Amino acid sequence: MITKRIIPCLDVRDGRVVKGTNFQGLRDVSSPVSLAEYYSSHGADELVFYDITASAEGRKLFTEILTETARRVFIPLTVGGGIGSLEDFDRVLKCGADKVSVNSGAIRNPSLVGEAAKRYGSQCVVLSADIKRVNGRFSVFAKGGREDTGMEAIGWIRRCVEEGAGEVVVNSIDTDGVKGGFDLPMLAAVCEAVSVPVIASGGAGTIGDFLTLFRTIPGVDAGLAASIFHFGEVEISELKREMAEAGIPVRTVRNA
Repeated sequence: MITKRIIPCLDVRDGRVVKGTNFQGLRDVSSPVSLAEYYSSHGADELVFYDITASAEGRKLFTEILTETARRVFIPLTVGGGIGSLEDFDRVLKCGADKVSVNSGAIRNPSLVGEAAKRYGSQCVVLSADIKRVNGRFSVFAKGGREDTGMEAIGWIRRCVEEGAGEVVVNSIDTDGVKGGFDLPMLAAVCEAVSVPVIASGGAGTIGDFLTLFRTIPGVDAGLAASIFHFGEVEISELKREMAEAGIPVRTVRNA
């Protein structure tokens, strides 16, 4: 049975990890390099590194910090932020990323997902979808959750998977940072629409939220969170122990 993954997320702005609520009110947390190194050695299955203002500011992702972060970790690293071309994919992969996450860049250029999948393989292409309910439907947002594209989210995700995206990160803006639990209806809709791995993001506040996620929607492959890990509210080793006790397949943490 495939184990469920636990993935800390490093939202990076101006070279520092930050965290907010509903994509707003960002506050400083730590250095991405030291935090990534800590998670790599304390049970995280993968890491996600987002340069969260690169797209909105129309600039390239900070490669120096990314390179140093990648050098310190020994688990898969997914990187996103300001990815708008095959050259961006190439640059980030050469910095040490294992997978590249694309969001606003795919919205601007829908052919990017397919082109990247053909060049680098679907396993390297991660679609990150920032989704919020607007007038009763799931709508796709761009530029770090700042801009409503008007596109219906489930259809957009299905289209990108058909083009070659090998994994989907579902970021619920409605539940981001609220710590009231994952957006289960949204995740269920995505899992029903695609057959590639789906990563749940936004809303985790307790260990129980992860247990509910994996029990309620077995099709979800991973749970992603930020502040509860950054601020020590949930330890990954403890989370994994409780998952194992609940019968949820999980990779054990060594020396935990």
